[in-house]
Amino acid sequence: MTLYTIGSGKKSARDFFTLLQENGVKRVIDIRLNNTSQLAGYSKKADLAYFLGAIAGIDYLHLTEFAPTGELMEGYRAKKISQPEFAEAYIRLIEDRQTLRRLDHALLDSACLLCSEPAPKHCHRRLLAEYLAERIPGLKVVHL
Repeated sequence: MTLYTIGSGKKSARDFFTLLQENGVKRVIDIRLNNTSQLAGYSKKADLAYFLGAIAGIDYLHLTEFAPTGELMEGYRAKKISQPEFAEAYIRLIEDRQTLRRLDHALLDSACLLCSEPAPKHCHRRLLAEYLAERIPGLKVVHL
C-alpha cells in the first residue's frame, strides 16, 4: 500500500495534476485547516475537488482532523515554537484526536496527503505520513 504526499505551493496546475496522474493517485486527502484562501487558485477546496475529478478522475476528501490547529500553525510560522516542538505538538494532537482509530486504512491506498508547503521537510504532511507508516503495516510513503 502506497501513500503519497504533495504540497500545492510553488507548483503550477500542470505540474501538480501531472504528478498525481503519473503516480496513479486515486484520492487526494486534503489535510489543510484553511483550504479556501491559498495563493494557487486551483488548490482552493471547491475548485480542487472539481479539477481532480474532471482532469484526472481522482477523488477528494478534506479531513481537518489531520490538520494542525490554527494556534499551532501560527506559533510555528511566527517562530514562537521550533520545528521539533511543532512536530511533537502535532503528533500529540493527532493522538489526542484518535483519528487513526476511526480511519478506514483502505482510504490510504494510492491516496495523497495534501498541504500547501512546497517541500515535505518541515511540513505536517510528512509528519502525518511517517506517523501512519509506523502504525500501519506495509504502508510505504512517497513524497511527490
